[in-house]
Amino acid sequence: MTRQILLGAVAVLGLTAASASAETFTWITFKPQGAGDAQARTTQWLVDEFEARTDGEHQIELFWGGSVAATGEIPEALANGVGDFGDIITPYFPDAMPLNNAVGFFIPQPMGTLEVGEAMERWHEEYPQFSEELESQNLHAMGFRPLETYGMLCREPVEGIGDLEGKRIRSYGFAYPALIEAMGATPVSITTADTYEALERSVVDCTPIGPALARGWKYDEIAKYYIDMPLGASFGHLLAMNLDTYQGMDEETRAVVDQLGADYLQEYARVLEEDRARVLELWQGEMGVEVIDFPEEDLTALVDDPQVQAVRDEWIAKAEEAGLPVDEIVSELQF
Repeated sequence: MTRQILLGAVAVLGLTAASASAETFTWITFKPQGAGDAQARTTQWLVDEFEARTDGEHQIELFWGGSVAATGEIPEALANGVGDFGDIITPYFPDAMPLNNAVGFFIPQPMGTLEVGEAMERWHEEYPQFSEELESQNLHAMGFRPLETYGMLCREPVEGIGDLEGKRIRSYGFAYPALIEAMGATPVSITTADTYEALERSVVDCTPIGPALARGWKYDEIAKYYIDMPLGASFGHLLAMNLDTYQGMDEETRAVVDQLGADYLQEYARVLEEDRARVLELWQGEMGVEVIDFPEEDLTALVDDPQVQAVRDEWIAKAEEAGLPVDEIVSELQF
């Protein structure tokens, strides 16, 4: 049975979920169908795999480009049963999901894309507090989509920490504002979608980002210097489900979903690395983007800055309150 969904955010948020035994589930996403990046391509891969692994008995219908719920509405839409599956930009909801935003409080950190995803998988398996935080909002994490390892894309060359003083740098979340101020720069809060224009108009001089994402948003048309600053991979998206949908699935279908979540991380990391390599090759050629090594010691020295430490301490306090073994988790997030 296919769900009938009325497109349009206001009307959609009033709908109730159909039976969890439906043969066709729904996936709501902010990603445009034609994006062509690793996130969009592997989302389609997951949907195709779900149908194949259930021998065509079950399907997932994709609703692209925020047609059902905008980025900021997806957690509530999933919780209310408007969609069965969806991708949540976790850093946009730090107050609702502080534990699941652990990596976002520890920038810079030493892990890459796959390592961050595997850490999230392990934390969810070993520490029930991570899942309980989502379950309290009628959500279930069936998979994880970290972002790539970040550096800094700038309009002018940056050779070391001194070159960042006075720069205006795009910022978001908790760790980046403190880190940017520790650099002697000014954090400027701007959405991903607005950053191209901000770079073009010199509203910002730099933005933290990775090569694949920079190419996807075409920032590299404006900013021609990629500073290979070891910021580590940011945690990006939960592949989330309506908890009632997940619990209402038969045991065999739940097993397919669980395995798909683990397999998705591996496939996504593989595709993302291919994209990253392709972009770096483009930069060396026709795009003309210069990659500049940044002294690692210049960055890691900033971790001791009181403002940076205050952000980390904020997460530690929340984790201790939740009863988590803080030292074990934090040890993975420190150089």
